Amino acid sequence: MRVLHFLDTLGRGGAEMQALDVARNAADHGIDLTVAAGGGGGLESAFRDSGVEVVRLQRRLPVDPFLALNIRRIIKERQIEIVHGYQPVDGIHLWLAASGLANVRKVLSFQGFIQDRKNRATAKFVIPRMDANIVVSRGLQKWLRENDKLDTSKKFSLIYNGADPKRLVSGGNSLRAELGIDAGTPLVGMIANFYRDRRKDQLSVAKAMAAVVKKIPNAHCVFVGGVETGAEDKLAACVELCSSNMISENVRFLGSRNDIPDILAELDISILSSFHEGLPVAISESMLAGASMIVSDIDPHLEASQNGEYAEVFPTGNAEVLAEKILLLLGDTARRERLSRKAKEFAIENLSIYSHLRDLKKLYEDLQRPNLLISQVSIC
Repeated sequence: MRVLHFLDTLGRGGAEMQALDVARNAADHGIDLTVAAGGGGGLESAFRDSGVEVVRLQRRLPVDPFLALNIRRIIKERQIEIVHGYQPVDGIHLWLAASGLANVRKVLSFQGFIQDRKNRATAKFVIPRMDANIVVSRGLQKWLRENDKLDTSKKFSLIYNGADPKRLVSGGNSLRAELGIDAGTPLVGMIANFYRDRRKDQLSVAKAMAAVVKKIPNAHCVFVGGVETGAEDKLAACVELCSSNMISENVRFLGSRNDIPDILAELDISILSSFHEGLPVAISESMLAGASMIVSDIDPHLEASQNGEYAEVFPTGNAEVLAEKILLLLGDTARRERLSRKAKEFAIENLSIYSHLRDLKKLYEDLQRPNLLISQVSIC
């Protein structure tokens, strides 16, 4: 099965990390994968080392006909049967590139909420022109329908994101040694980029840590993730809050890192505080790495944690309750271990790259069957 995945860039983000895990495991699932990208980024070398062919293109216009022509050339030269994009701008270029090619099926994934009116309009145009659309959670599908006013009633399938357990094995590097803290020091963290849109909520975690440190003076917290252009004020607000509460020595901002498995291996608690999500890869990674979790109570987090069975849950934006949950888990080792063990078992079956590729390949195979209509499908 010859498949082309197209990404607008190869930057370090959830969709790109998901695509990279697919690239590393595609051949084992009978998928002959080519990756094309409209721009470079921090994951480009990792994609080139993944074992699949990577074609670096360049998008110069919002809708670039020359980019579409180059994608069409790749489709023809490599006899591609399935083209798959990860956001509306990918979908529009794949639709243009594959127009008139009768045996090429078009797939578009929706990884998260749509940021602006232009992308919502693009999504509205491209959804009915795809042979299949994928949502990564039921919560996201509900959001796209109710908030973005998109028709998700036809040609939509549910396939959960999944991380690769092999890349989540710690290399043995010590974050605690880097921070200058000993093995018994309580350590929590949030792994997420700072985005300019209202997506992640690092500020509530910083506020919660001010309360936690009053109870546990040696507790530490790390924030791991890059800062998107336009989101500098969000990082600055967190730094200022820590400074004004005199917890700057307890809270560290580490920026973008390549050693996520080592970091997860040392966290007592992995926190994901968000306002909006699709189904973040960070949840899959934390579960598969065996970290106990606290998540905000948005629909996709509840879906991934099975309504709190595999994670502690706090009301979104409520730093006071989050602090209580952190203190609860830090004070109860058995509870943390029970949560992490059950979460890992669930994630291997439902949120790993193996389950993701199993369901993705089935969708691809269904699309290749003559006269098959993909309607509302729930694959999980």
